[in-house]
Amino acid sequence: MTKTPNTYGKTDLSYNDYLKVAELTALQSPLSKPAHHDELLFIIIHQAYELWFKLIIHELETAMEHMAKCEVLRAHHFVKRVVEIQKVLVQQIHILETMTPVEFLQFRENLMPASGFQSLQHREIEFMCGMKEEMYFKYFQNRPEVVAQLRKRFDSPDLSSSFLTLANALGFKVPEKDTPENRPAILEGLKNIYQYPSRDLPLYLLAESLVDLDQGMALWREHHVRVVERVIGFKKGTGGSSGVEYLRAQGAKKAFPYLWEVRGLLERI
Repeated sequence: MTKTPNTYGKTDLSYNDYLKVAELTALQSPLSKPAHHDELLFIIIHQAYELWFKLIIHELETAMEHMAKCEVLRAHHFVKRVVEIQKVLVQQIHILETMTPVEFLQFRENLMPASGFQSLQHREIEFMCGMKEEMYFKYFQNRPEVVAQLRKRFDSPDLSSSFLTLANALGFKVPEKDTPENRPAILEGLKNIYQYPSRDLPLYLLAESLVDLDQGMALWREHHVRVVERVIGFKKGTGGSSGVEYLRAQGAKKAFPYLWEVRGLLERI
């Protein structure tokens, strides 16, 4: 007997099938034996982060594609979507504070030597934003396929260079790569965008969305370090880092420093 298709032309597609719920909920495998109650919480929070990271990468790639075509407002649209995702990430990390320090210690040693350092997607996002540091490759030295993926991202255009290239294409004479030598020329070239926002409002909005993105990353790092300190104090990280001290040192990183510095050049009109 032939099944009658429904409105969407499907016969038996369900919510669970479409979202692969059975496969998704089978991916949590606590290592503590017997499994500690809070290890499931720990795993799900970090898996959820990786799903959000996947979407962030997807959106930032699209934003850069629109920048390359000088489609400024479309690029702005996708960067702003990432900014909204970042707000979720900041809120989500505080769920870990519902786990007492002593409860985390019941299964923490099972994580070693795994570490958040080894989040490929997190490093990809940093590289995509222009925060490229060779030191991070060492955390993947036993995973050549991961190193290859990260190297590809490292060598590819990033949001910072894409923005400067776009500004140049729109008539703002700026170097297309941010280096200490190029910074004065970049600031001088971008000053008019901020001094007179209405003259090129789409580009100003895109620039400010990149500042929002940068601020979102900084806020996440700040909240992350506070949660880590609350849960493990000043113990070393599971991957061998100094833990809270290392995380605090990362707090000053900026992806688009020239968009922050240009504010200091503005004059009263």
